[in-house]
Amino acid sequence: MSRSTRQIPALLGTAVLSAILFAGCSSLPLVGKKNKAESRKAAAVKTAPNMGVNSYLWRASLETLNFMPLAEVDPFGGVIITDWYASSEAPNERFKANVYILDTGLRADALKTSIFKQTRGPNGWDDAAVDADTARQVENAILTRARQLYIATVDAQ
Repeated sequence: MSRSTRQIPALLGTAVLSAILFAGCSSLPLVGKKNKAESRKAAAVKTAPNMGVNSYLWRASLETLNFMPLAEVDPFGGVIITDWYASSEAPNERFKANVYILDTGLRADALKTSIFKQTRGPNGWDDAAVDADTARQVENAILTRARQLYIATVDAQ
């Protein structure tokens, strides 16, 4: 396994952890125009209370993946599909995530996450293997954040 391949789970884990830690900063006003991905995120959060899936899982998924551009969001079907994301530290590798919220309950089996990776080769982007634990780490980060949101709501009542 090459050095850069071993760094991917660490880089993705760091990005997920950063997203969780700075999730509270997402409510700060942005300077300038919103891009398309930010508009999708704002629309997804606005529609969250009236959806057919668990709202805590929905919000936690958006917050956890907030560093990646969104390609498709469906709060009624519980689907979040990101566009490709490449960090400045590894510009020849990019990742994409699909998150499916399958139930209205706040349970681990109500969440399905898929992570995809591509590396830049001489003929463009080629699919690459992703460590099986990476999707599990992202799911755990989402579940942890969803529990935090739930506890905060219960404590506020």
